[in-house]
This record gives sequence, structure tokens and C-alpha cells, in this order.
Amino acid sequence: MTTFDKREEGFETQFVHAEELKFKAKARRDHMLGLWAAKQLGLDGAAAENYSKELIVTDVEAHDVVEKIRGDFAAKGVAQSEDQIRLTMAQLMTRATAEINAGR
Repeated sequence: MTTFDKREEGFETQFVHAEELKFKAKARRDHMLGLWAAKQLGLDGAAAENYSKELIVTDVEAHDVVEKIRGDFAAKGVAQSEDQIRLTMAQLMTRATAEINAGR
């Protein structure tokens, strides 16, 4: 194996690791976002956990999480703007990424 091959393999390994961390952070963010949204909807306990899991599945299936939350909020009369949802989502992504990087 040449030095170039070793470097290429190292970059590939690093890329795969970074993608795994991004996936984990996104799933954690979606979980926290789901719990936040569930609280806004008046859900707690198992109902909140189920809503959060539903949100993770929504994101994994490449559906728009924000649109799902907006629709659920509209159906329940919860007054939250799309901007507020996106802001909360960004804040939770920062938190999730920090937690994953810290090994939590």
C-alpha cells in the first residue's frame, strides 16, 4: 500500500466517522425537538416520547420535520412561528452536536 493509498483510506475513514457523528447529532436533535414540540402540544410521559420518536422517523424518511410540527401545532392551536421552530431546531442541533462530541 502506497502512502497515497494510506492517506486516501484515512480520509475515507475520517469522512465515514464524521457522517456517523452528524447522523447521531441529527437524531438526538430530532428527539429533543420532538420533546419540545410535545410539551407545546400538551403531551407528556409516553405520549411525548412517542411523538419524539415519530418525529425522528419523519426526518429519516426525508420528510420536512418543520412542516410536520407546524401542521401539528396548527391542528392544536399552538401559536409558534416557523422561525421560532427553526430557531429552536438550530439551538438543539448545537446542543446535540456538543453532547455527541463530548461523548455523551
